[in-house]
Amino acid sequence: MGLDEDALTAALPGLLRYATWLTRDPVDAEDLVQDTVVRALEHADTFRAESSLGTWLHTVMHRRFLDTVRRRVPEPSEDASLLAGVEAAWRDDAYTVDPDVVLARAQTRDRLRDALVHLPVILRSAVLLHDLEGLTSREVAEVHGIGVPAAKQRLRRGRALLVSVLAEDEERRAAMAGVPMRCWQARSLVGDYLDDELAARERSLLERHLAGCPTCPGLYAGIVGVTAAVGRLRDPDSVVPEGLASRVRTVLTGR
Repeated sequence: MGLDEDALTAALPGLLRYATWLTRDPVDAEDLVQDTVVRALEHADTFRAESSLGTWLHTVMHRRFLDTVRRRVPEPSEDASLLAGVEAAWRDDAYTVDPDVVLARAQTRDRLRDALVHLPVILRSAVLLHDLEGLTSREVAEVHGIGVPAAKQRLRRGRALLVSVLAEDEERRAAMAGVPMRCWQARSLVGDYLDDELAARERSLLERHLAGCPTCPGLYAGIVGVTAAVGRLRDPDSVVPEGLASRVRTVLTGR
C-alpha cells in the first residue's frame, strides 16, 4: 500500500514537535524528521493501515531514534540512580510535593524542558507520545513495540519522575547558581572537548561549568578515565602472526 503524500505532509508538524522534545536539539530534530520520511517512503509497502498513519510514522521515528542513540557514544547518565530514588520516594506514603510549585514551574517552558531532559529516553518518549501527541496507551505500546501494561507503566514512571524533578528544581537551580550551561548541554559537549574541537567560547563555558557543577566533574572524570583505559588497549608492540601475514600477502599478490 502506498502512502498518501497529503496525509504524510499533514503529519509533519506532529513529527517535528515530537522529535524536537525527544532529541533536545532543533537540528537533530529536523534530521530525524527527514530520515523518518525517507525511511517511510522506502518501506511504504509495510504500512498496512492496521494503525493510523501518524502512529506508524511515530513508530518509524522512534525506532530510528533508538538506533541512533545506541550507535552514539553513551553520554554520562544518572538515569538509574535518579529513577530508583524517585520510585522509592513514590512508594513512601509520607512523600508528597507542593502542587502549586510544580504547576507553576511546569508552566515555564524552559523549566519544563529541563525537567523532561532528566527523564530516561524511553520514559520521555512515552510521556511525549501520550501527553504531547495525544496517542493512546495502546498506540504508545505499538510505537514502543511492547504490551499495553508495559506502556502504561512507562507512562506512569515518566510522569512520576517529571513531577519529582520539577518539585526539586529550585534546589538544583540553587546548587547551579552562577554556573553557566545546563548539565545536559555541558555533557553533550564533552566529546568535542576531549577532541579539542570546541570554539574558544564553548570551551571556556564548559570549563566554568565543570568548575562549579556539583555532579558533572565526576562524570567527566569517569569519561576521561575510561577513554584513556580503552586507548591503552592499543599495543604498540603488536605483532601480526605469520599465518595472517601470509594470507594477506597472498591476497595482495593475487590482485
